[in-house]
Amino acid sequence: MAPAADPRGVLAPGPRGVESLLGRPMPTDRLRSWVVTVVLTLIAGVVRLWDLGWPTDNGTPVFDEKHYVPQTWQALRNGGYEDNPGYELVVHPPLSKQLMALGQWVFGYDPVGWRVVSALAGTLCVLLVIRIGRRLTRSTLLGALAGVILTCDGLSQVSSRVGMIDIYPTLFVLAAFAAILVDRDDVRGRMAVVVAEGRVLDSPFGPRLGVRWWRFVAGVCIGLSLASKWSGLYYILFFGALVLGFDIAARRAAGVARPWVGALVRDVLPLVWAALVVPILVYLASWLPWIASETGTDRHVADAKADSVALVALLPDWLPDWLRGMAYFSSKVLEFHATLFTPRGNPHPWESKPWTWPMGLRPMLYYYESGAGATGCGSNDCVGAVMAIGTPALWWTAFPVLGWGVWRWITRRDWRYAAVLVGYGAGILPWFTDIDRQMYFFYMTPVIPFLVLAVVLVLGEILGRRTAGPERRSTGRMVVALYVGLVVANFAWLWPILVGASITAARWNAELWLPSWR
Repeated sequence: MAPAADPRGVLAPGPRGVESLLGRPMPTDRLRSWVVTVVLTLIAGVVRLWDLGWPTDNGTPVFDEKHYVPQTWQALRNGGYEDNPGYELVVHPPLSKQLMALGQWVFGYDPVGWRVVSALAGTLCVLLVIRIGRRLTRSTLLGALAGVILTCDGLSQVSSRVGMIDIYPTLFVLAAFAAILVDRDDVRGRMAVVVAEGRVLDSPFGPRLGVRWWRFVAGVCIGLSLASKWSGLYYILFFGALVLGFDIAARRAAGVARPWVGALVRDVLPLVWAALVVPILVYLASWLPWIASETGTDRHVADAKADSVALVALLPDWLPDWLRGMAYFSSKVLEFHATLFTPRGNPHPWESKPWTWPMGLRPMLYYYESGAGATGCGSNDCVGAVMAIGTPALWWTAFPVLGWGVWRWITRRDWRYAAVLVGYGAGILPWFTDIDRQMYFFYMTPVIPFLVLAVVLVLGEILGRRTAGPERRSTGRMVVALYVGLVVANFAWLWPILVGASITAARWNAELWLPSWR
């Protein structure tokens, strides 16, 4: 059908414009999809919660739990803030520890209390990745496979079972990404209505889109990520660019005369509000217990050290004392991170650099016990260990999968790969800016869902279109089933060193496939 002529001499978009805006519809099996989602999420919950109280260091926290668990107890005792009286080592925002405190409130100061909220957060990540995978691929099956693969990732498993903070920004980043995708579909639906009514050319900039609640939700979630760990700042920048790119593409698909200018005129200021101001307000809200406190770490530094602290002295007196105190506190946190260098000749035995992360070449050993402390394997040389290690069947596909994603983005303008690559890049690229800094593989925890989604997009192409011939579909199903089965089997093999089970020394050595894993 030819497009209708616009009275001003411009061709108005016809039905194809609406089709290009809406794309493939969501599957109609809504009830079944939620049944699948709930069942797989419950399975993931069992996997994450299994024997959660083990291991410990003679009843005390293991690895970096030794920092976060006492700080979480302080937050619980004080009503949401840390006083840290013995030493000034509060180097992350409070939200993760406030959430972890809920577990200690329910279960007490014991391993389950330290870890249970982390396990629930890791389980919710599986739920979100299933729904995101379904929305990206328009396939309930592929969404379910995304949930299975994330459940069977070793790094995600370990990060969900320790009293540390990295799983919390992962959850909120993933929730923000989900909201952005729903906002994209919502915007295109609104734009399609304007196109169908013939109003898209009323302005060369295109229509105003009204209140976008899902974009607001995304801003809240990014703010929660930032309030959990400062690395959430990277996602403000990357996701903000992603949303703007979606808006430009929607206006172009609708036939707006000047889509770039239209996005700048119509969308940028509301985006700044949703993706910058809202996250900052959420971040500040997480500090309210500290602001209201009398004994919070550095809360009253502006009063106590006004003359001796250079930063406080430079700030205007008319600023509230809590804001000047927070500025000082944040400067000390920034100083800690900025000076966390690798000592020359004496590196941390498990640190790694970001170029090793995509394939998980240098994992992290969180716990190790041998001999009498690890009995139970039926031998005299038992070992118990917890290693934060990515499932190789997933991680070793990273470079070909990401390379294919870049190719599809460039050659086919496939927005799905672009969105996933933005999420992946936000979690790894900023770390290349300071390679002398001490860094660890667990920094990749927020990246795992995006790797899973990239893999699932490729699996969708291997599976083939529904209109493909039976032989093509059968071959695709066989390849996809074999790959997912390989991931599950690989995860099952790694299970003992993900949960600290007692194994023989020979089995421990068999788990360490690469020299860099030792």
